[in-house]
Amino acid sequence: CFQKALLCFSWIRASSGHPTALAEYQVQLDGHQFNLTVMMEESPELSVSITQIVQRLKGTQLHSQLEKQAKECLDNPEIKIETLKDDVRRLLKESGWERKLQNAVYRELHILPPPGHPRAPPEHMKEPLAYMRKAQASWEKRIIKSLNSMCSELGIPLAQKRSTLEQKELYNKWNEMGTDEPDLSKFRPVYAPKDFLEVLISLRNPNNEYKEDISVKSHWGLIQVSLNTSDIPRMKEMYQELGLAHGQLGIDDHSHVLPDLFESEHIHIGNKGAGMRMVSGDQSGGNDDQDVAHYEQLKARVIHHGLLVDNLIYKDVKLTASNDDYYFVFEDYLYQVLLCFSRDTTVLEHFNYNSATPPTSCIQNKSGSEQSGVVYPPNGVIPFHGFSMYVAPLCFLYNEPSKLYSVFREMYVRYFFRLHSISSHPSGIVSLCLQFERLLQTHLPQLFYHLREIGAQPLRIAFKWIVRAFSGYLSTDQLLLLWDRILGYDSLEIVAVLATAVFAFRAENLMEVTSLASAE
Repeated sequence: CFQKALLCFSWIRASSGHPTALAEYQVQLDGHQFNLTVMMEESPELSVSITQIVQRLKGTQLHSQLEKQAKECLDNPEIKIETLKDDVRRLLKESGWERKLQNAVYRELHILPPPGHPRAPPEHMKEPLAYMRKAQASWEKRIIKSLNSMCSELGIPLAQKRSTLEQKELYNKWNEMGTDEPDLSKFRPVYAPKDFLEVLISLRNPNNEYKEDISVKSHWGLIQVSLNTSDIPRMKEMYQELGLAHGQLGIDDHSHVLPDLFESEHIHIGNKGAGMRMVSGDQSGGNDDQDVAHYEQLKARVIHHGLLVDNLIYKDVKLTASNDDYYFVFEDYLYQVLLCFSRDTTVLEHFNYNSATPPTSCIQNKSGSEQSGVVYPPNGVIPFHGFSMYVAPLCFLYNEPSKLYSVFREMYVRYFFRLHSISSHPSGIVSLCLQFERLLQTHLPQLFYHLREIGAQPLRIAFKWIVRAFSGYLSTDQLLLLWDRILGYDSLEIVAVLATAVFAFRAENLMEVTSLASAE
């Protein structure tokens, strides 16, 4: 199994144009040692990545499934002792397991941080820039302080076990939680996007002398740090399929030029990709039973223990999705998914490549003395105003809560966490804001200058779109087309491009406005 994984890994790297060389590896599997020759880079960093991927795959459900499937192949009459290894590989390939393994390797490649210096401390793998790490740590302290302050003011514990009666009531109304009207007047969001924007505006690189930094002086926007962002020529190369010469689903299928034929072709390609489970990179091999079992475990945790953040989730859904014409009907689903999400400790894995650090709280033993800290909430993510809008659009696609949950969790640990963490990552919120401002200043300088002069900085308008990946600001059909492209290109960069495009689309009207309110 792992021989195939490593070969797949090296094939991916080789096919992407990296220089390769032959290397000999030894793999331990079920007590047996195998010699393995793989194509690899001449750099030693690849061997570290291979080792990490092997170790991560060994502990997955996919590993046991592959092993079980390989054993079942032995009963197949087509298997011959003389060609045992090749026959088993062929049958695994024909039954689709090779594709599932490739997807698992791809997923690990996606979340694996790029190889750094072997002596670099772990925090450098999460975020290479010290001032970004410092800013994120400071922001986290503010969030925790706000949560603790609310806890003290309201006299509500961070967590407590529900009584037997409360457990029974919650279990019985699990599918009707939206009918509850708890008093949430005393609860407030820990922070809102506008608070986060002020933190990003205050970011400064201490290594830069701003009086001499031409790139910062010539930048008219609010983000005052220098990061590499894509220019139009690079984007044209990266996003060739979005060029005007290509038909676009969601646009050209509404024209008069054979829309049925156009849409059918896209559906055919989509079904082919879905059949190979390409985009999701589903590591579990699409095991619905496993998804359901995990969801039920999380549901049990919700029923047995209440958390202070549960009230923040209720409050957020009431303030956002419940007031949205598209999403109010999914209120029950949103409670179910978000309450389960707060208890999911598997989400903690994403902190290995996230600049953020999960918050901790001290717990008490029976005698009342404090013991070591534990992550709080269990998934390490404190919800903020608008957080539920990351889930709401997906409710249109999945009517099974367990599947809805697993897809949302995957979207979060791949993409959405970057929208509320301070980092220098190309898909991070700082880079997206800077990308938006640079594109707008470069291609619509008169509009940018006009808005700046009247006190309507464009980012103050666009930030709420970007931080939510446009959820709640586009109609659902358009939003899902955008999210399709985020998945397809494996990047949030396109969100900043769309924000710029909206300003370009409204440029003529915006040149007439005289205030931030009218620009909004």
